[in-house]
Amino acid sequence: MAHALFLRWRRKTPAELEKLRRLDVNKYGRISAGKVLDFLEAEKAGSKSTWVVYSYEVAGVTYEAAQEVSALPAIAARARVFSGRTASVKYDPKRPGNSIIACEEWSGLGAA
Repeated sequence: MAHALFLRWRRKTPAELEKLRRLDVNKYGRISAGKVLDFLEAEKAGSKSTWVVYSYEVAGVTYEAAQEVSALPAIAARARVFSGRTASVKYDPKRPGNSIIACEEWSGLGAA
């Protein structure tokens, strides 16, 4: 029983796992030029989520990704003005499809 409680205590929530992923890409990632394609807001079960859709190119391959930025209030508040503009994207050099446009310690969106 104590072991099960310990495992439950140690288990990370999806939000915690996503934060760790963002910080990992920030720490080990490389920067590429990208473009913000769209800004989306969705409301589900009373909770609002904000998404930034972007594209970038690595070694001749174009990637398109979306990142939920609701957990990053400063980014979410100003993301709308970046639609159609260039931005920096950080990606994992071992898995270029794993990327971020912003995290707690970095933002690829320039000043508005």
